[in-house]
Amino acid sequence: MSKKSKNKSWNTTKTNDSWSLFKIMGEFVHGYEKMDSIGPCVSIFGSARTQPDHAYYKLATDVAETVAKAGYGIITGGGPGIMEAANKGAQQANGPSVGLNIALPFEQSSNPYIDKDKNLSFEYFFIRKVMFVKYAQAFVVLPGGLGTLDELFESLTLIQTKKISRIPIILVGTEFWKGLIDWIKISLIEEKLISPEDLDLFSVVDTQEEVLTCLEDFHPKGIYHPNF
Repeated sequence: MSKKSKNKSWNTTKTNDSWSLFKIMGEFVHGYEKMDSIGPCVSIFGSARTQPDHAYYKLATDVAETVAKAGYGIITGGGPGIMEAANKGAQQANGPSVGLNIALPFEQSSNPYIDKDKNLSFEYFFIRKVMFVKYAQAFVVLPGGLGTLDELFESLTLIQTKKISRIPIILVGTEFWKGLIDWIKISLIEEKLISPEDLDLFSVVDTQEEVLTCLEDFHPKGIYHPNF
């Protein structure tokens, strides 16, 4: 009795995958041209689900306003929640307010506090992430979910592996981040999966004044450049 073949077959139907490269290139070119003219910015990450009456929403607004008054533009994912709060803070300070939007099946819609000439839309997550990273002089991370954690750990990885220049990564909300930091210390450092000095890649603060201090301490000469 012959055995049935268990080999997997690959669908060789012709696709247009190679043509998508032109769309990818177009998104990169458009993003680079827009972002390069804005000047030094800070990328602010956080949950799209945070409501305007939440303390974290107000904190994000205050952080962004303080940072914008210091001369930085504010970059967010362009959606609601913490992103909206940060763009609102930027506009309150008359600073550049940038939104990097992406089409999602839920949650994502452009918030009203983005400058009209700085409202960009992307189809590809990976291109959008490049824009967050390339033009930021710091990452400020407020409480958020999977997307926020993804952005946080990608930023940490890029700096740890020296794929981008060292810039501040500032976690806002010590109570919120405490459990994650404890897990990093116990599960990653004690198991020797990362080095103890990797904890120095980020700071944890609670106020907009502390965020600004982190920025000023890291950029005392005010010299800025793209990260790669």
